[in-house]
Amino acid sequence: MSETPDVAIDTLLAELRDRLDDSVDAPTTLRGLLEAVLVVGSGLELDSMLQRIVSAATALLDARYGALGVRAADGGLSEFVYVGINPKQRETMGHLPEGRGILGLLINDPRPVRLADLSKHPASIGFPSNHPPMKSFLGTPIMVRGKVFGSIYLTEKLGAPEFTEEDEVILKVLAMSAGVAVENARLFEGSLTRERWLTAMASINSRLLMGGSVDETLSMLVGQVRELARCTGVYIVLVDGTHGTLRAASPGTPYGEDVRIDLTGSPVLQALRGRQVVHLDSLEGLPPVGNGDEGHAVVLSLSATSTVTGVLIATREGGSEPWDEEGVARFESMANLAAVALEFAEQQRKKRLLDVLADRDRIAQDLHDNVIQRLFATGMSLQSCTADGVSEERRVELVRHAIEQLDRTVREIRTTIFDLHTTGAAASSSLRRRLLDVVGDLSVHSAVAPNVQFAGPIDTMVPSRIHPHAEAVLREGLSNALRHSQSDNIIVAVSVQDDFRIEIVDDGKGIPDTPRRSGLNNLERRAQQCGGTFEIGPGDGCGTRIVWRVPI
Repeated sequence: MSETPDVAIDTLLAELRDRLDDSVDAPTTLRGLLEAVLVVGSGLELDSMLQRIVSAATALLDARYGALGVRAADGGLSEFVYVGINPKQRETMGHLPEGRGILGLLINDPRPVRLADLSKHPASIGFPSNHPPMKSFLGTPIMVRGKVFGSIYLTEKLGAPEFTEEDEVILKVLAMSAGVAVENARLFEGSLTRERWLTAMASINSRLLMGGSVDETLSMLVGQVRELARCTGVYIVLVDGTHGTLRAASPGTPYGEDVRIDLTGSPVLQALRGRQVVHLDSLEGLPPVGNGDEGHAVVLSLSATSTVTGVLIATREGGSEPWDEEGVARFESMANLAAVALEFAEQQRKKRLLDVLADRDRIAQDLHDNVIQRLFATGMSLQSCTADGVSEERRVELVRHAIEQLDRTVREIRTTIFDLHTTGAAASSSLRRRLLDVVGDLSVHSAVAPNVQFAGPIDTMVPSRIHPHAEAVLREGLSNALRHSQSDNIIVAVSVQDDFRIEIVDDGKGIPDTPRRSGLNNLERRAQQCGGTFEIGPGDGCGTRIVWRVPI
């Protein structure tokens, strides 16, 4: 069982105390160790911390050269920092150590190594050309959460032929404090990384809420994922059966966005069928990544949508470390965002289709309530020309009026086609005037002249969105009364108080047992569209009374 950090530190300090009991330099050594520990833990930036660890260890143990190698995923070294070698020496040395020989021994067998002459060790593979001579050696691993993070290497002890056991214990203490500092730096970097991901997700959400296009949103998403996760490529592929279409991708893909991709046998289909994350250690057979087979990949289904099927694919170069669980969880969040964007685009498409259908229904309704009634009135006017006893002058007047009505009807049809609900100032900004025009148009050839009453600030209190409904309701209701009621008196009352009300009352024969409902249904539907009510019933004593009211 491995020791806990606290127990390990206590053990090392006890060992160090035993080593220093007989040393006259014990206070100086302990003070130097404490200063080195404070220097190592003085910052949270990992790159600068590695350099501080090497510098502190080299100065504390009086070494000419020092280095720190960070263990790579494949067992070599992913990073190597050093002190003691000047720039001119570095230019002639060739490549830096790659984690073989004695350096690799510390990685594969994480225990301290102290040598009087490192060239005589069996694991030594010699030095590259122009490398400075090195003899004495001291190295120890840096452990983080029980795993090898890297190793500290010191060579060429100054003032002594080799490093001592005391030096080894001091370096182990310093390596342990370095492990704690590295862990803190990693936690700090992790918090910064989470903040960057949250900021990216917030910006994508904001773009969606502001109505940005789905193509721009997905392009932004793959770019953010590529940058934050340090991917070589990020792709969003929509899947239809065994074929896919590239919807968004980071630069470098050989596929165009409109090209259908054969996914037969691809891990893409595996991820979709299982609705699970698929990890790949090879890119072979993974379109649309390309023809290369070196690298890592993760494939995630867009599972937050029920109408769109697709995946998010992220790739990384070969030799790099695969993504951990936290990294995959971030990919899943971005995949869900991509799914939301696609779902949003699909719902917007459906909404536009519904808007078109609703607009067609509105046009049909307005044609019935406005245009047909006007045509009916015009027809009645022309029909009166055939009656006996009508003078030629009267016939000419009726025909001329009918032509004017037809011209107006043509204009209304054109207006209805484009936007019946748009009422510009040029047409008429006065609702009172528009309603009077309706009454005049319908009753010009009628034997009954309706009594029109207005009450309240109609032109200022009634919202413009209600104007077209009010005009259509009055035209439909008054037309019915003039055509079917056989009444002698018709009262039209338009008022504004707590609500806007149109009331039409006649003293005719009343509501038939089986009335035609098409026009009445339109009046009721218009009331519902405005959040109001529609009532029809008998008048006081006889006739019919309709009341159409909406809130304002």
